[in-house]
Amino acid sequence: MRKNILSVSIMCVTVVAILAVFSVRNVGAQNVIKYSCSAQIYEALEKVRLDAFTQRTGLKIEVHVCSSSTAVNQLVNGYTDLASTAWRLSPLHKQDGYYETVFSRDPVAIVVNTRNPVTDITTDILKDVFAGEITNWKELSGSDEPILVVLPTTYTASYKNFSRNVMGYKKMNYDIMTRLSSKVMEIVDRFPWAISFIAEGAATHSHVKTLRVDGRNPMDMGYPYYQVFSFVTKGKPTGVVKEFIDDLLSGPGREIMKERRITPYYE
Repeated sequence: MRKNILSVSIMCVTVVAILAVFSVRNVGAQNVIKYSCSAQIYEALEKVRLDAFTQRTGLKIEVHVCSSSTAVNQLVNGYTDLASTAWRLSPLHKQDGYYETVFSRDPVAIVVNTRNPVTDITTDILKDVFAGEITNWKELSGSDEPILVVLPTTYTASYKNFSRNVMGYKKMNYDIMTRLSSKVMEIVDRFPWAISFIAEGAATHSHVKTLRVDGRNPMDMGYPYYQVFSFVTKGKPTGVVKEFIDDLLSGPGREIMKERRITPYYE
């Protein structure tokens, strides 16, 4: 009889222990957000906000920096809880139940090396430069040096937005192409006669110079080129993912967004 009682007691203790471990694991899982983040959005905002958010809330963020299309694909395939993108969500994704939370309308900055004396560019000349029809800085009242055109790879939102909004889908010629949109800044910083484009929020906090377009700086009223930044979730955001998004929309993260010169977007 005592052996039976002892056996039952051991089984009860074991079950309690298993349940305790399972409970801890569940709590731990709820305290981690898997986040696939657009490279532009990471450089412009999240590399600063993520640490601040974790310090305030105790919620850990497992971030994977990638292109916008990769971020959304990872969400669709169940590898992540949340994606951010600089490319609007497609109607097909919306039909499948994916939900877009827009948070910013960020200017597209035209960037050059800080040693480049050129400060302004017109829309027409900008198109000709990226089409390969203007190839020397002297045609922009600059130095007699060849223009080095740097592009992010074609599947990035940065490339797609620039191709559509600036070039009107006119073919672009390039000298260097980078895997991630954020990497163009490293190339421009390294080569004195390079030119490229990136989200203004990212350019502002880097070692590159932003050109005025048609006499306007990216933050001026009437600046012509913008990208829309948004979060994407499977259905409307809930739980800790909603807490993460709300931190930016109406919480402390909104101040970080303003400090990073990222303009909130209202539809």
